[in-house]
Amino acid sequence: MTKTAIGLFENSGSVDDVVRELEASGFSRNEVRVLSEPRDMGSSTVMSTPRTDFEVALTRDLTSFGVAEADAEAYVRGVRRGGIMVVASGSDSTADNAVAIMNRHGAVEITEIAASHSYLPGVNNDERTPDRDISFQAERFHTAGSGARLFVW
Repeated sequence: MTKTAIGLFENSGSVDDVVRELEASGFSRNEVRVLSEPRDMGSSTVMSTPRTDFEVALTRDLTSFGVAEADAEAYVRGVRRGGIMVVASGSDSTADNAVAIMNRHGAVEITEIAASHSYLPGVNNDERTPDRDISFQAERFHTAGSGARLFVW
C-alpha cells in the first residue's frame, strides 16, 4: 500500500531543506515532488484560463492521493497565496518519516489556511453558515498538532 506525505511550506528555503533531508533518508528523486504556482502562467482570456486550469489539475491530483476535496481546496488556496507543497510517496515507514521531516521544517497546518476567510464588508459574519468540518476523513491519518499529513491511496 502506498502512502503519500503532503506538506505545505511558506518559503523555498524550508522546501530545499526538506527535499535534501528526504533524499538523505532514502527517498529517490522520483518519489518527491515540489509544487508551486507557475511563475509564468500568462494572462487569462476568454479562451485561456491557465490559473484555473492549474488549480483544477492540482485539486484533481490531490484527491487522487486520497485528500478530501475540502482539504485539497485548502492546499490550493495555500499554493495560490505563494505556498509551496512537498509531496513524498513511499511505504509505511518511509512516508511516516517524511511527515516527521516535513513537520520539523515547519509544514503549515492546512486548517489554518482553511480558517482564513475574507469577509465582505457590511455582512454580519455571525449569521453566516458554519464552515464544514474538514478534520476527519476515512483512510486519512493526521498527526495531531502537525502540518504535514499522511494519505493512503
